[in-house]
Amino acid sequence: MTTIGTVNVGRGRYTVSSAIAARSIEGVTMPDVTSIVFVVDDDVSVRESLELLIRTAGWRPETFASAPEFLSRPRATVPCCLVLDVTLPGLSGLDLQKRLAERTDMPIIFITGHGDVPMTVQAMKAGAAEFLTKPFKDDVLLDAIRSAIERSRAALRLDSEMRALRNCYASLTPREREVMALVISGLLNKQVGGELGISEITVKAHRGQVMRKMKADSLPDLVTMAARLTLRSAPKH
Repeated sequence: MTTIGTVNVGRGRYTVSSAIAARSIEGVTMPDVTSIVFVVDDDVSVRESLELLIRTAGWRPETFASAPEFLSRPRATVPCCLVLDVTLPGLSGLDLQKRLAERTDMPIIFITGHGDVPMTVQAMKAGAAEFLTKPFKDDVLLDAIRSAIERSRAALRLDSEMRALRNCYASLTPREREVMALVISGLLNKQVGGELGISEITVKAHRGQVMRKMKADSLPDLVTMAARLTLRSAPKH
């Protein structure tokens, strides 16, 4: 086996082999090359070691010595994850996790040299993707990162879809929203017209506008969109 680098992380020793590097890179699609793996650890040797390991696997590493230093970085808009030491000076890893509670697009992988069960439970209940105790094999960390990056990509995709959906709904006029609410409740055009005091032809025109603006191909599509937007259908009389 050809070794391209040996790195030490805390008490854990990592040997990055050409076989591991090749396998890691094979598992990374082209868009993943732009994915970022953040590392926050106050031990410079750990940061350097993980930077090499992450870069070898095909991702872009960014390292930070403290939680405040990481928090000063602008929010990433690409798939990413955070490899975080639990016992940071000042603002701890668990404290930082609380600050990042709404960042579902950035899964957290905790690493520690002296973890305990309560600490692990606390981190996992708060949404941590993984909790690894040193020493651990590089394959274990790489697998955790790969899974976290996929979770991040899915969260970003969902966020993008929801933003687009909310923009579509925002483009509707008040009347079109009324028509939409009645339509998704199952009323026919004639019934919608009766509810709103407008003609069936006018209802059809508004309904057509709703479908076009919401980019819905069918009524079931529109109902699904309304559910995702958590819109309430109009009550039937």
